Amino acid sequence: MSLKQQVILITGAGGGLGSVAALTLAKNGAHIILLDKNIAKLEVVYDAILAANAPEPIIYPFDLAGANENEYQDLANKIAEEYGVLHGLLHSAVEFSSFTPISQFGTKEWGHTLNVNLHAPFLLTRVLLPVLEKSQHASIVFTSDSSARKAQAYSGAYGVSKIAMEGLANILADELESGNKIRVNTLVPGAVNSPLRKRAYPAEDKAKLPDMDSLEPVYRYLFSGQSIGVTGQLINAATFHL
Repeated sequence: MSLKQQVILITGAGGGLGSVAALTLAKNGAHIILLDKNIAKLEVVYDAILAANAPEPIIYPFDLAGANENEYQDLANKIAEEYGVLHGLLHSAVEFSSFTPISQFGTKEWGHTLNVNLHAPFLLTRVLLPVLEKSQHASIVFTSDSSARKAQAYSGAYGVSKIAMEGLANILADELESGNKIRVNTLVPGAVNSPLRKRAYPAEDKAKLPDMDSLEPVYRYLFSGQSIGVTGQLINAATFHL
């Protein structure tokens, strides 16, 4: 499970699942690029990684929804200049406000949600592919939702973005499979006691849910050598076992 000398970028690294992934992978030796627009939250994760005596991470403040294509390319160029290679990319950033009927969805909110959940993963993946291809074995992981395949009522732009994102991941996995260098998989975290879950289901008894730390084994698997050759798969954390 050692990830020594591996460079992994995590979006939404200041959030619940993103911070768990960052700390987990860093404790296994990875050099983490912490990407989020909230600097204060990034600093908390940075301190936690140092406290664990893990490799010092890099903080990269970045607004996925507000950045233009040139800023995305600048990010890729800086990673290439600093490290020369990228071994992993975890799309963990997410935008969700509330369950809302389509008839009441505002255009601005719709566009912002799609920008964060769908357009940003596309743009970031596209500009980082050349850096990922410099690795002998690289891993791209998208984060979805168990409700995506149900097209659940009132899930609005969040639901649409997750359905489309799973399609993006599958297409990308198929395109890259013949190269045998970059594997692409989608993680469904399931019902865990996360900040997003609290916003979506405020009345739910969170004491009955697994902690976010329960996802540590699946994050290690997806970015370690154990998942080499596994691509185009939907990994459900609730049923995951090695």
